[in-house]
Amino acid sequence: MVDDSEIKTKVSPFAMRTQEIKVFDGKDGYVSMNQIIQKMNMGHLTEIHFKILELVNKFEFVTSRQLFYLLKLQNVDIASQDKLNNKLEQLVKCKILTRYYFTSVEGDGVFRIYCMEKMGKYLLTSRDIECKWQPSDNAKPVEMIKKKLAGNQVIVAFLRKSSHVDSYTLKPPMTDKITGKIFKPTLTIKFKYSNRKVDFIFDVIRRNEPWKEDLKTRMNQYKDFYNNFVPGDSGFSSLPQLILVCEDDKHMAEVFKEIVMNNLSLDKIKIYYTTDMAQNKDKLDKSLFEFVEENGKYKIKNVEAKILG
Repeated sequence: MVDDSEIKTKVSPFAMRTQEIKVFDGKDGYVSMNQIIQKMNMGHLTEIHFKILELVNKFEFVTSRQLFYLLKLQNVDIASQDKLNNKLEQLVKCKILTRYYFTSVEGDGVFRIYCMEKMGKYLLTSRDIECKWQPSDNAKPVEMIKKKLAGNQVIVAFLRKSSHVDSYTLKPPMTDKITGKIFKPTLTIKFKYSNRKVDFIFDVIRRNEPWKEDLKTRMNQYKDFYNNFVPGDSGFSSLPQLILVCEDDKHMAEVFKEIVMNNLSLDKIKIYYTTDMAQNKDKLDKSLFEFVEENGKYKIKNVEAKILG
């Protein structure tokens, strides 16, 4: 497998593309539970397959590359990416998982994404593992799936490359203190550094068609949360740090411009930015950026954050 530092492309695979759609690449037809149990009895479906299934259930949409690293982090003996792909193919053929790829006017995407199927939910439920998957989940639009994939990449990068990760939560519920409505950022990571714990909120922004309006809505929710924060709100003992995950450097500038022009900055904390490709660095202590004003103009500046190292 190509290591992160050897990836040459400057365009994130999780960036939005023109007229992009997702295409079914799974298995049609019917597979019975008896057939699946027979494969288990014959040793064709093993505990490693269940480890894969649990991870797909947890992360909802995931690439085989992300799965490979997540399995390695759990010390699961998976010899290579090819071996994993073979096991994924078995799960797809049994309709335990299903598979999609993205296509657009620019051509087909370079990776496949995996998600749950009905048989997978039955198998997890039989082991008393909670599975909230519903068939309608697989109908989610491209931008929602790509947000999930970009968020997964953030988690995988920090679990692999940072020695200060204490815990993480996917889609944690937060409360808009003015409206009382619940909103969910992509993920939070709790870092432990110098005997203190600090929460980081990572919210993925994509260039889908109404992204500017979506950004305004989300930033107003953050403003209400931060401006009225008291310890204990949404499970945070102190103000969490907000990181906006953008598609690329240009997108960071576009997001910053929208925040400034619409008076969406936060009074109590500074907003930091990062990109999908910044997660491919060998070290992540310099993966954040901020915008600073110099001579009446804003410039992007790299931020060193040892807590992320």
